[in-house]
Amino acid sequence: LTRIGEMAKLFGVTLRTLRFYEDKGLINPQRDGSTRLYTHRDKARLKLILLGRKVGFSLRDVKQMMDLYDPSGSNARQLKVALEKSEKQMARLQKQRALLDEAIADLSLSMDEARRMLAGNTAQQSAA
Repeated sequence: LTRIGEMAKLFGVTLRTLRFYEDKGLINPQRDGSTRLYTHRDKARLKLILLGRKVGFSLRDVKQMMDLYDPSGSNARQLKVALEKSEKQMARLQKQRALLDEAIADLSLSMDEARRMLAGNTAQQSAA
């Protein structure tokens, strides 16, 4: 069992984040008085939460996917939902990437033009 401070350090999150995820029902540490004790299951769930957040899933989506897990079943429903959500998120991320690539190209052209103008001004000033 792992205490909250160790858990936070292990995953690079704040204590507040862990308490927030607990309040949302995403993780469910055991209690020893006021001490939170995290199990292997909590660690696995936190790893999934952080991965989900990293790739842009909402906490609601992450919770929905995790709540479908059945340790004694095939988890076909969980896998199907996760795949559907992942496909939609992949499309969103690819669209964002295309927009970012376009913005980077536009900014690069603008910067190149500003550099050319500055070089021209410098050359004119040197000639004068």
